[in-house]
Amino acid sequence: MAESGGLLAVDGLTKRFGGLVAVDDLSFTVERGEILGVIGPNGAGKSTVFNCVVGQYDVTDGRVTFADDDVTDWDTHDIVNAGLARVSQHSRPFDAMTVRENIHLFTVPNSVLAFRGGASDEAVGDIAALVGIDDALDERPPDLTHEYTRRLEIARALATDPELLLLDEPFAGFTQEEVRDLRASIETINDDGTALVVVDHNMRGLMALVDRVVVVHDGALLTSGTPEEIADDDTVADVYLGETGDAS
Repeated sequence: MAESGGLLAVDGLTKRFGGLVAVDDLSFTVERGEILGVIGPNGAGKSTVFNCVVGQYDVTDGRVTFADDDVTDWDTHDIVNAGLARVSQHSRPFDAMTVRENIHLFTVPNSVLAFRGGASDEAVGDIAALVGIDDALDERPPDLTHEYTRRLEIARALATDPELLLLDEPFAGFTQEEVRDLRASIETINDDGTALVVVDHNMRGLMALVDRVVVVHDGALLTSGTPEEIADDDTVADVYLGETGDAS
């Protein structure tokens, strides 16, 4: 659950691609220790928000503050070094490396080209155990199931020792049992002190996980509240739940 003190503040965030406004004057905060859910229809701008927050997209207008630093114009690697990591929708592990090597690489400070140093095998094993893949440390990504590949992406992000972790569609392609298992792992990560922002279309999995929900529609903030408040919001049902037809 959330502790006092803001960790991330998105203030008036706007992102335009030519004449297209992908994110429109969006503001929200993430508290320390919190799990925040972000929902909205396809094309609502959720992934674009993540890309702006971690410096992969230049911000057209507005400000992103992380741990009291204005990171709006920071490079992605500087944002990661400051303690903010992101897991994208697409898994991109290094296929020639084992799971152990993939995780270890992200514990090496500053550069993925610096192969010396980094965490011990024991520490790498602890990270793998945190996401439930410690039984596959010597396997390579092409031999992993979809579930384990996604868990590996989370482990690589955790290897950077983030204070805040952004998860983009972590439950995509999962069975309900896999969703429950990953949700338990995410709760353990949160219990260890990492705040999270989770975007996902699996409403049952997300609503059972998060402390608060931010609803984005056409790139703008529609509403925010507890999972219970959002589930009972007729406007949200009209623009999102009714549109997707998926409350699973």
